[in-house]
Amino acid sequence: MKQAGKVIIIGAGHVGSHAAYALASQGLAGEIVLIDIDREKAAAQVLDIGDAVAYLPYPVKIKAGDYKDAGDGDVMVIAVGTNPDKAKGETRMDTLAATAAIIRDVAEEIRQSGFYGILVSISNPADVIAHYLQYLLSWPAGKIISTGTALDSARLRRVTAEAVGVSIEEVEGYALGEHGESQIAAWSTVSIQGRALSELREENKGKYGRIDWESLAGEVRGGGWTILEGKGSTEFGIGAALAEVVRAVWEDKGTILPVSTLLSGEYGQHGVYASVPAVLGRKGVKEVVELKLTEEEKEKFGESCRIMRENFELAVTWYEKTRKARNDGAASA
Repeated sequence: MKQAGKVIIIGAGHVGSHAAYALASQGLAGEIVLIDIDREKAAAQVLDIGDAVAYLPYPVKIKAGDYKDAGDGDVMVIAVGTNPDKAKGETRMDTLAATAAIIRDVAEEIRQSGFYGILVSISNPADVIAHYLQYLLSWPAGKIISTGTALDSARLRRVTAEAVGVSIEEVEGYALGEHGESQIAAWSTVSIQGRALSELREENKGKYGRIDWESLAGEVRGGGWTILEGKGSTEFGIGAALAEVVRAVWEDKGTILPVSTLLSGEYGQHGVYASVPAVLGRKGVKEVVELKLTEEEKEKFGESCRIMRENFELAVTWYEKTRKARNDGAASA
């Protein structure tokens, strides 16, 4: 692996701190800077992770800082925002307005800091916020990605392995589209022990016919909710998913991971961030990998993209209205 560089993490809550620990414990950062509006919390997280570093095999410098520390960073992780209130029936998409308001200010801080590395957003709604960041910063789309369904794809592999009775290492496959309610479990992409699931289901209808695949897809889609309701936040899984994305960037070997990136005709979609397999490297997304989906999967993927596109447009409309109001206010002052 190429030299691990400097990682800036915006947000020192459950997700940001676990992302920092995952990077530190796997030797995926030479230096980590945690930035949070709650400076005391960021400092406490640094002390806690710093204690762990003493027992880790990889040297890493970690500190609490601010945006002036970001200019020479190689990778920036965005982990700010609010959790949806399940009791009120909220989804990740329902947090868009609140998170977009925070991201507007974060983007301005990034612009002023001079940072121009790879930006990886975790903040929900993941796909829309990554697109919103790209709109605000006007950077090449390949430099701004979201972890997207990297986490959901891990869940897909896990529930499939448990249902079939194999180890998770023997399962490959992808969840696509939104990191949220409209995602699809693309069963046509799933293979077990190197063989396509579709073939296995045809050959052994007794074994594979007893599995409720729709129920498994529901487990993948609702996995985050189960964790959120049980402990108040997700943290370990997303920290590991973020670490894999950063590893792919450092290694620059053309690793393929499901992340959210801007589509420009791939899968028949234009002008929308969606989670798809992509080739990653030092410059971010090198190319999108187009899988052969079933007609039903294509239709569901298109619907997921429609939802994300519409919500992105809502975020942009809100931003332009608030910018005009601020400009008008400044002019009349």
